[in-house]
Formats: sequence, structure tokens, C-alpha cells
Amino acid sequence: MTPQHLRQRLREAIAAADVVVAPGVFDGISAHLVQRLGFSAAYMTGAGVAASGFGLPDIGLVTQTEMVERARMLVDVLTETPLIADADTGYGAPLNVVRTVQQYEAAGVSAIQLEDQAFPKKCGHLPDKELVPTGEFLTKLTAALDARTDPGLVVIARTDARGPLGIDAAIERANAYADAGADVIFVEAPQGAEEIARIAAEVKAPLLINLVIGGLTPIESSERLKELGYAIAIHPSLPLGVAAFSMLTSLAELAGTDPSPLMPSKPAEFFNLVGLAEWSDIGDRYRIEGA
Repeated sequence: MTPQHLRQRLREAIAAADVVVAPGVFDGISAHLVQRLGFSAAYMTGAGVAASGFGLPDIGLVTQTEMVERARMLVDVLTETPLIADADTGYGAPLNVVRTVQQYEAAGVSAIQLEDQAFPKKCGHLPDKELVPTGEFLTKLTAALDARTDPGLVVIARTDARGPLGIDAAIERANAYADAGADVIFVEAPQGAEEIARIAAEVKAPLLINLVIGGLTPIESSERLKELGYAIAIHPSLPLGVAAFSMLTSLAELAGTDPSPLMPSKPAEFFNLVGLAEWSDIGDRYRIEGA
């Protein structure tokens, strides 16, 4: 199936009354399983690619080139399943965003997700996130929309404003991004069922919700999300989390040791398995005062 057909399939699924459930994919076997189980979309998780492909935490260390290559491989595996692909902040200024969209589109993805964090970004369920101004992200979003050669490519605008600025600012940004032409809006890390419902009521665009195991957002059922009107539910951590749990328990058994000290229950603990604490120390060591 051509990328154009897959993009159209995803757009039709977004417009339908049901919720598009998109499990996280990060390597060949996770993509094969999602395809064989008949999901209507897959989600290339940046956190999963960073951890599984490069042994790194999700703090902006993986490059555009590395992400594009992973996206291309996943598209090749997901022959009949649309791929929604995480592109972090677009990897730079509007000029870089244009090239990012061009490269992701050439790789065959069906949707590209861009966020309004400052670079280097962090996983949306980690603390101390920093944002770019609304106007700066709107310029990058416009660049992304203009860069498409296939108008069927879905552009998803994500705001991380809930953490640093609160839910009111997050909804304000979300509506600004929708007004600018984003196809789907993604408000990251709402805290509680009331905020999930409020976003659905107040943001006037197709909505994506991110359901992370142990994260800040409660895991709502697909039935409830459908009732609220959400279009897409991504589950980026589910396959990776279960795989990591199985690897940890089986390797601990082989080593004759207790796995519980390493067993993660939230995203920061998972990322510590791939060096979050060490990389955070490096970042603090070279932090530029006033930046």
C-alpha cells in the first residue's frame, strides 16, 4: 500500500466515530506484532527508539537522522498500517523543521508529531520541561504545514504547557495551534479525568491523548475516550514496558539476583535504566547560567 493510501486511511480513521488505538513501536518485532494484530495505526515512540535503539533516555539526545532511519524501517515493516511518527521539536529552527517534514514524508510516515518544548526536549511525563513562546511554535508549525508535498500527511501539534504553565495555558495554546491549521492536537500530560474531559470539551480540533504506564495521565478506556470525542489514543510505553519487565526479570533470574531494585514504576525510573541520572548530571555540569 502506498504512503498516500495509508495517509488517507489514517485520515478516515481520525474522522470516524471510534478511537484510533495506536500502540508504541520502536523496533522490527514490535512493528510486526502491531501489524499482525490488526491495529488501525502504530505510533513510533521517541522514548522507545531512544531507549531500545540507542540506550538513551528521552531527553533530546537522538538526532533527526537517527529518527528518520528508524521511521523508514518501521514503515517498511508496517506495510498496511499507518505510522504516526514522533519528531520531537522538529530538531531546530523553522528551517530545520522544513527538512524534518520532508525527510519524514519521504520515509513514508502517515503523520508527524511536533511539540512546543525548548530544545533539548524531555519526555512529556518528566518534570522541569521548558517551552518556546507560542508565536515561535506557531512559526514552526506553519513551516511544517507548508513543507508537505502530500497534503494527506497528518501534522500533529503537541503542547507541553500543562506541566510548566497549567491547564488553562495548555488549552489556550492547543486552540491557537488548531486555528493555525494543525490536523490533530495533542495536549500532553493532563492530570486527572477532569482535565481529560475539559480538553475534549474546550479544544476545537481532533484530539490525541498519550496514555503512558505510570505517567501523569490516568489510563482511560477506549470507550470513555470515544464518549469524550478523542480521535487517537497512543500507548507508547505498553509494548516497551512489558518487554523491559520480561527482560529484567528473566536476566535477574539468570544472574541469581533480585530484580526489584531496578524495577521501574514510572517513566523517570525506566529512563534511569538507560542513563537518565548520568546524563542529567552532565547537563547540570555544563548548564549555561541564565539560559
